[in-house]
Amino acid sequence: MSDSHTPTIGTPRSRLVPQAGPAAWRAADLRPSDWMIPVGSEDVAELEQALAALGGRAPATAAEAPLPRLGAVLRGAGARLDTGRGFVVLRGLTLDKAGDRLGEALAEPLLMALGTHLGRPLPGEGGAVQRQSSPAGSALRWRFHADAADVVALLVLRQPPDGDPAMLVAAATVHNEMMKRDRGALEILHRPLPHAAPGGAVLDLPVFSTASGAFVGRYSRDAIDAAQRLPETPRLTGAQMQALELLDAICAEPGLALRLDVRPGDVLLFNPLQVWKRRPEALEEPAAGEAAATREALRLLLLTETSRALPQGLLALSTGRPEDAAPDAGVTPPAAGATMVGG
Repeated sequence: MSDSHTPTIGTPRSRLVPQAGPAAWRAADLRPSDWMIPVGSEDVAELEQALAALGGRAPATAAEAPLPRLGAVLRGAGARLDTGRGFVVLRGLTLDKAGDRLGEALAEPLLMALGTHLGRPLPGEGGAVQRQSSPAGSALRWRFHADAADVVALLVLRQPPDGDPAMLVAAATVHNEMMKRDRGALEILHRPLPHAAPGGAVLDLPVFSTASGAFVGRYSRDAIDAAQRLPETPRLTGAQMQALELLDAICAEPGLALRLDVRPGDVLLFNPLQVWKRRPEALEEPAAGEAAATREALRLLLLTETSRALPQGLLALSTGRPEDAAPDAGVTPPAAGATMVGG
């Protein structure tokens, strides 16, 4: 077997127990007040002042973008991501293309200013903030995805009025549904499966696990499929494939996932170890002469000092560094001495 396949050694076996609490939600149980956080005019003015002082530069730390009032709101949001339903939407920001206040030119510094009050940005190709463009039509694949981070921050730049909404599903609820229907399939997803990391390594990681005594659900079918395209990766068994297909089918069931209508200026914050987001993937090409409707957003991945420990090797999926899969690998977030150690 090639050295690029790095098994995860010592992954603890999770007990199959139902998940409870606010993170085990269904779309039908939620109201907008459960996830909406209004951003008021005073909050906006504070943010504008911080960005003006930066002169258009993105802050590297929270200290560079002081937000006494909005910072408290963000800390409350962070607590809801960690121990609540796992996601919130900040609504009230307006990105004015023509104006000189919060225009699109300030979108990246704005997202960084908010993000640094929640955690430490993870570096990515071309910088911490990534621009995303995706199809917004109706012919989309139902496939959910979770980034390897504690918090994902998405600033919506464009959302076609007739486009498909953002789709979120609770990992704990998916876990519970699988437990009701097929405990054997759920047991398989508690065991390691090969995942391709950005740097070329293949890491063995479970979909469901426990870290520091807390439930973790992290699903990336794309990374699993990518690993299968590498000749050195062991082939998935029929039982493993069936377990993944059941997982996809449950995620797509009506009433389970939340259809979230977002608008430009919204900031969607979610914990990808608790909440999975559908990754839009068009199944049909637009007709000749017809432009495809697209949504655009800026994405920022964050590590926090309050979130549960990352399962062993999970960080390597985000950083692309195989050394982050080592049992003693950890990440030190902004607060001194607060270390997230691989489980």
